[in-house]
Amino acid sequence: MTTPLAITSVEAAVDFVFERLDQTIVLAAPLGLGKPHRLLNALYRRVAADPTRSLSVSTALSLTPPPLGAGLERRFLQPFVERHFGADFEPLDWTLAQRRSALPANIRVEEFYLQSGALLNSSQAQRSYTSINYTHVARAMASRGVNLIVQRVAQDASSGELSLSCNPDLTLDLLDEMARRGLPRPLFVAEVHPDLPFMGGDAVVAAELFDAVVRLPGKSEPLFALPRQPVSAAEFAIGLYASTLVRDGGTLQIGIGALSDALSHALRLRHCRNSEYRGLIDVVAPELHQSALHCGWGGLGEFNEGLFGASEMITDGFMHLVDCGVIKRRVLADVALMQRLFDGSATASDRARLERDGQYLHAAFFLGSPDFYRWLRELPRTARAAIGMTRVSNINQLYGGRESIDRLQRRDARFFNTCMMTTLLGAAVSDGLEDGRVVSGVGGQYNFVAMAHALEEGRSVLMFRASRETAGHASSSVLWNYGHITIPRHLRDIVISEYGIADLRDKSDEDCIEAMLSISDARFVDALADTAKRAGKLAADFQIPEAWRTHTPDQLMCRLRPYRQMGLLPDYPLGSDFSEVEQRLLRALGWLRANTGSRLAQVRLIAKALSSRGAVDTAALSRMALAAPAGIGETIAAKLLTLALRRTA
Repeated sequence: MTTPLAITSVEAAVDFVFERLDQTIVLAAPLGLGKPHRLLNALYRRVAADPTRSLSVSTALSLTPPPLGAGLERRFLQPFVERHFGADFEPLDWTLAQRRSALPANIRVEEFYLQSGALLNSSQAQRSYTSINYTHVARAMASRGVNLIVQRVAQDASSGELSLSCNPDLTLDLLDEMARRGLPRPLFVAEVHPDLPFMGGDAVVAAELFDAVVRLPGKSEPLFALPRQPVSAAEFAIGLYASTLVRDGGTLQIGIGALSDALSHALRLRHCRNSEYRGLIDVVAPELHQSALHCGWGGLGEFNEGLFGASEMITDGFMHLVDCGVIKRRVLADVALMQRLFDGSATASDRARLERDGQYLHAAFFLGSPDFYRWLRELPRTARAAIGMTRVSNINQLYGGRESIDRLQRRDARFFNTCMMTTLLGAAVSDGLEDGRVVSGVGGQYNFVAMAHALEEGRSVLMFRASRETAGHASSSVLWNYGHITIPRHLRDIVISEYGIADLRDKSDEDCIEAMLSISDARFVDALADTAKRAGKLAADFQIPEAWRTHTPDQLMCRLRPYRQMGLLPDYPLGSDFSEVEQRLLRALGWLRANTGSRLAQVRLIAKALSSRGAVDTAALSRMALAAPAGIGETIAAKLLTLALRRTA
């Protein structure tokens, strides 16, 4: 390998690629944050303008700010998007084209994980989606004959070292897989981003790994930051239930989103405000104190030994759990030492080495808020060294040469993931719809579910909301059957809704059905039970216990309302990217969506809004440019918003 070429413009970088490669470019780009948008857009535009060339892209999670929509939604989103993502953020051209199914004929984009729900209606994105486990992606990319890798990297200001930072997940595995097959090494172009946190360990690579390193002068493009979403009463209940399954001294994997935020907050409450946490558990699930649940699965106590994090992704939740002392159990890649720890025979020297060199968090990529990126950047280098960014093959699977050490490190593992729907027989729907359209992707979920069954004392926990509302119509998220599944019923394990925990592992179909009915929304439980009876899977004389009939959103909100009001369960437990006024507006806009599901409902609500009297939230109306409405349309919008603000105050 030779010293990489230093490049200072995206156009020069594209020139370099065109000089080194023939007319056909097969590009691999990291998922999420590791994509250098300006450089990739420059390449895309040059190929799009030259029909003699072709570009095939293999990637995942091409992050793009939300579309602005129309009406009140646009009035809210446009100022927020401009502020949060910044005027200098450049969306990926291929994602904008995919939304319109308007990719040029000489460009193909193949993704194995989509930004959730963003491309449901894109024929091009749906046709070229690749359904594949995260751990098999490097194999798939190699089979496509990748001849170019483009990746964003970080550089240490003092040493000049380069790091794959947020995305060592697939790059190293891909290079090794291509070498194993005897395929030519791809051209590798890196772009240094000054704000990307420098991560050590496996993420650090020699500069000679790259053929060219791009350092752009001037202001850097903002890092894509996910807006933190509010957490509902149902999501808090799920997080509280989930937190009781975690054993002190165990291992934790969590994903991203409101349910993961709720779980992270509940674990923090359990450790830092334990008496109040136990009071909450008494309210949400009083039966847990008396059950044998915690003897076999988890606990309610503080985390004295702490947890080890082994997650394909780290985000804000892990930041808070590290800061409050929940994530602190260190591990080393030393089988003998880890065995002594497991046996209780570790020496003082072992423990000193573990404290000095051990790591308490392993992950394959990261993505989060501006606060999270700032936290990583500002960690002292020794503290940052305790976070091991590594290959996805080291995280999402046991096989491949690391099984002995992984089994010792990942004791009492709890792998928490979310799903959209479940069946009464324990299958889960997480990534797509029964018509074949993909909402997001399988990612690593199947890997972690299978790993939980393979690890001694490991458990897979799927979290979901028991009901959902579309256009004002409520429906059950527990179904008898569905035309698409992500996790098959033979891998069923633990499932959690806002109404409880269902332990499905090794249970008969009838026991599984009863357990799922016990955590279903009461409005749908009779119909579900009747369907199971007709199929001969549930006894004909089975009766729904009266306790299950209290499983309604209103009952749950009433139980949690005092804790919401006292601030123990805040709307944004891990911090917010929205101002206080915007938070009020988000609640109001959510209420409007829920109450205008039909044309008739819209007309009725407009009539009610026009005749309504009461306090006016002038700050909220000003934020929406409706303080002085012009014309009938803006007047109706202002009245509707005012009514919604009153109802959600």
